[in-house]
Amino acid sequence: MDSSATITMKAASSSTSLFFISQNPNFNSKTVPILNINKTHKPKSFSFFKSLKSIQSSKPASQNPNQSSLSCSAATLFPAQTTDLLPCKLQRLTTEFQSIPEPVDRVKRLLHYSALLSPLPESSRVDSNRVMGCTAQVWLEATLDEDNKMRFRADSDSEITKGFCYCLVSLFDGASPEEVVKVKTEDLAALNVGLVGGERSRVNTWQNVLISMQKRSKVLVAERQGNKLFEPFPSLVVTKDGIQAKGSYAEAQARYLFPNESKVRELVNVLKEKKIGIAAHFYMDPEVQGVLTAAQKHWPHIYISDSLVMADKAVKMAEAGCEFITVLGVDFMSENVRAILDQAGFQDVGVYRMSEERIGCSLADAAATPAYMNYLEAASTCPPSLHVVYINTSLETKAFAHELVPTITCTSSNVVQTILQAFAQIPDLHLYYGPDSYMGANIAELFKQMAMMSDEEIADIHPKHNRDSIRSLLPHLHYYQDGTCIVHDLFGHEVVEKINEMYCDAFLTAHLEVPGEMFSLAMEAKRRGMGVVGSTQNILDFIKQRVQEALNRDVNEHLQFVLGTETGMVTSIVAAVRNLLGSTEYASGKAKISVEIVFPVSSDSMMRTSTSSSPTPKSGQLGDFVLPVIPGVASGEGCSIHGGCASCPYMKMNSLTSLLKVSHNLPDRKNTLKAYEADRFKSQTRQGKSVADVGCEPILHMRNFQANRELPEMLINQVLHSSSNGR
Repeated sequence: MDSSATITMKAASSSTSLFFISQNPNFNSKTVPILNINKTHKPKSFSFFKSLKSIQSSKPASQNPNQSSLSCSAATLFPAQTTDLLPCKLQRLTTEFQSIPEPVDRVKRLLHYSALLSPLPESSRVDSNRVMGCTAQVWLEATLDEDNKMRFRADSDSEITKGFCYCLVSLFDGASPEEVVKVKTEDLAALNVGLVGGERSRVNTWQNVLISMQKRSKVLVAERQGNKLFEPFPSLVVTKDGIQAKGSYAEAQARYLFPNESKVRELVNVLKEKKIGIAAHFYMDPEVQGVLTAAQKHWPHIYISDSLVMADKAVKMAEAGCEFITVLGVDFMSENVRAILDQAGFQDVGVYRMSEERIGCSLADAAATPAYMNYLEAASTCPPSLHVVYINTSLETKAFAHELVPTITCTSSNVVQTILQAFAQIPDLHLYYGPDSYMGANIAELFKQMAMMSDEEIADIHPKHNRDSIRSLLPHLHYYQDGTCIVHDLFGHEVVEKINEMYCDAFLTAHLEVPGEMFSLAMEAKRRGMGVVGSTQNILDFIKQRVQEALNRDVNEHLQFVLGTETGMVTSIVAAVRNLLGSTEYASGKAKISVEIVFPVSSDSMMRTSTSSSPTPKSGQLGDFVLPVIPGVASGEGCSIHGGCASCPYMKMNSLTSLLKVSHNLPDRKNTLKAYEADRFKSQTRQGKSVADVGCEPILHMRNFQANRELPEMLINQVLHSSSNGR
């Protein structure tokens, strides 16, 4: 017997390492700990990981679907070899946990490993070493040694999480940065220890610590090479004591978070005097949002929301006695408000826009083209068919579409549930979504991912679906391929690459309208409890929930959120965060919690300034808060005419000047506001019906669905009989 074989046998008889006992048919996983690393060893001295040589399978992973892409087919121990390849370690660790059938025993294994983890000194248990996204406190220390190998140490205030950390440090300590970065979060999916919980379970510690290890590896390599990964995006940092603006663009956003008090009083006084209500979208100009947010404290009939509830809020304001509704948004929003008020019996309540000019929308324009009508003409030849149209379209589009194919409107908040419910209620349905191509592609990708979930996981999303039903609907789901939002179109490859490099360990938020790369990145973050994909309201709720969780933990935390939607959202986000941080329930807490909102900005929108300038920090007193302004990168950044700062030029046509002008001139006895009045459609459809009546019907179908969680019977009948009623 050769020497290497002798060493292997000795190791198998004397070590409890997984690398050997997994081959033992008499192994009892309930009684023997596997990763028996001496607690007194330093992290870079894991003896059972040393001197192993991995031989990769000669069969490509694509030809062997049952084998991990990070697998090793054999392991041979050589006394003089260096650390074995990381993929082999990972496969062996995965095999270890999979070999323990009972969840409670897997947890016991983690608790055993937690006792072996060397604690970090207090000097290393600092905020800068914290790992974001873990339910427990986790600290990670990373260094790059003289041999260009990564060295990791970790600790936690949770015993189970310590076990996670021990395993991960055992895997990655001593690996090259390239090896660390190569591992994907899904490669850790099989390390299921049976803990009960969803996205916020401690199981996500595996993935979130890995992401932090990878980011720190990249940073250390870049520092050693004398490089910077990227210049940081501009951001706002909110604490209970104030706000810091990092970068010139963030400074511009922050300027209006504390509005001019005389403007607030002027607006409140005229709203009260004229009985005016305001329905505003989240994407308003920061100056307008700042004034509206402050005015809300003095006049209850001001609502800032996503497009789903703007018309509903207008009805409530009319019911409360408002005689006029001013709509701060694009034209389709004021059209919807006008139509819904008419349907609700408030024809005498005036509805006003904020510009003499047309306030357009790239998505609404895409649906008003002959190409979109041709798309629906084709849909009408495949009964039973249903058209799900994004609410970001004109009333005329909704009316003309509804006569071609039975139509229901949707928003980014309810589109997924609308589609799933339609397939659940109507057998053999063909569903046509439009006009947002990115949202359509993202929905299709979401359903493909759902098709790989368990029936129980799918039922949590929609109780009437399972894997078979999701797979069967995929060929029947169609989406328009030539419509985009000019704002969300900006979250393309360059921005995604920078987020992936610099903000991979942050919370990621993305609107459903973003391109596929950004969608996939946010979906991956969502799976480990670090992201949200949805509407503007979904994004706001997610941020509030994470801040609330941090307050409940009452430990020092820095939460970083990448804002993957229009930057106008920041006013509502900052207001909500400040309310939480300043609430009386938590004001006396000792924990220091900061919330950073990051604005992804593409290089196309960078506004260059002189590199010879040397800005100095300054601060200003705004209300009860001190607003320090921290200079951004030397070259500066901000919005350009390209719109690359994710700021909608149409929404910014809603100015404070226009709002005050309209409000002061109501009621419009001199007919000076004719151009500002929302259209009440008097034109007719091809079938001679009122555009207002027909176009409002898909909106009412959506409101019915929102109230009852089922498609209305009227719409179902329209779909089932569409081939015989002349559509």
